[in-house]
Amino acid sequence: MSKPSCPLCFASSCAFFHQDKQRCYWRCPQCELVFADRSSLLSAAAEHAQYQLHNNDINDSGYRRFLQRLATPLLEALDRSDLQGLDFGCGPGPLLAKMLTEAGQQMAVWDPFFAPDNTVLERQYDFISCSEAIEHFVNPAQEWALWQRLLKPGGTLAIMTKRYTTAEAFANWHYKLDPTHVSFFHLNTFHYLARRDGYRLQVAANDVVVLQRIKH
Repeated sequence: MSKPSCPLCFASSCAFFHQDKQRCYWRCPQCELVFADRSSLLSAAAEHAQYQLHNNDINDSGYRRFLQRLATPLLEALDRSDLQGLDFGCGPGPLLAKMLTEAGQQMAVWDPFFAPDNTVLERQYDFISCSEAIEHFVNPAQEWALWQRLLKPGGTLAIMTKRYTTAEAFANWHYKLDPTHVSFFHLNTFHYLARRDGYRLQVAANDVVVLQRIKH
């Protein structure tokens, strides 16, 4: 079995990390991303069908409380209201964008399946939010590079995704069982990206990071 390159930082010779009944996983030696073997990826149609099974009701108070874990540290990191924000990967129920709009921010949304208006990707933003979407990115280097273009100098990037810790914990981790979850981040992955691309990293929770772009 040939060793793949990392889909986030492009390091070569990623190491075998784990095998379960569903698929094989590789780990990058440089950024510590863990990613599913390319042979196990779903088709776009199958991926879309999986997302339609998710219960992301915009009126669900429990879902609102869950998203507040991202909204609160993001809003605390912003220096004022009425900023331009983009919720990237908003899903079928863009509740986070609604919450941030209620807090006084001006929000655009984008999602490849549920809000595929690419005109919103033609301008820059003061902040970008990404809640429970980055783990779905097959080639996260592409989205990360896009965010670098979309984010203004000094802008803020807020990401919610569950992070793996150890190989032992990963082996028993329910999060990897969702077939649409293909990219798994370690805290060190975000430290790597922050160092490489000029961000100050705030670890807001065990599944939330806020990255503040350093002005040059």
